Amino acid sequence: MQRSAQGQVPSLYGETMIIMVMDGQGGGIGATIIKGLRSAISEELEILALGTNSIATSRMMKAGANRGATGENAIVHTSPRVDVIIGPLAILMPNAMMGEVKPAMARAVSSSEARKILVPLIQERVKLVGTTGEPLPHLVDQVVQDIKEMYENV
Repeated sequence: MQRSAQGQVPSLYGETMIIMVMDGQGGGIGATIIKGLRSAISEELEILALGTNSIATSRMMKAGANRGATGENAIVHTSPRVDVIIGPLAILMPNAMMGEVKPAMARAVSSSEARKILVPLIQERVKLVGTTGEPLPHLVDQVVQDIKEMYENV
């Protein structure tokens, strides 16, 4: 990918790279990710906040997302139309987040052609081996660095 004349990073689906941040419950992980992206990368980055509930969406919008939507249909509709999907690992797990991640949501996210950057924080009865157990701020720093490298190397 090459930058346009306006300096924007092109998207597979439009003028600029589109990042979808998905979260549920209170939206704290998604909000932290969005704040990190906004502070490290220019405002021209398009960030969509997709929440499994309205509280999560609202919190991510307050953190600096360009647009937001809530619920199963929004997530199923948006997932195949973005370049990157970021969220906790649980967004790939049907019935995760106390049932907030519906099977159709998990299927849409996992089937999307978008690059997925997943934060290995889960409260489900799943143990993910091989991870470092870093606290959320350190994991968000890694997410931001990955996006920054994608953004700068196109």
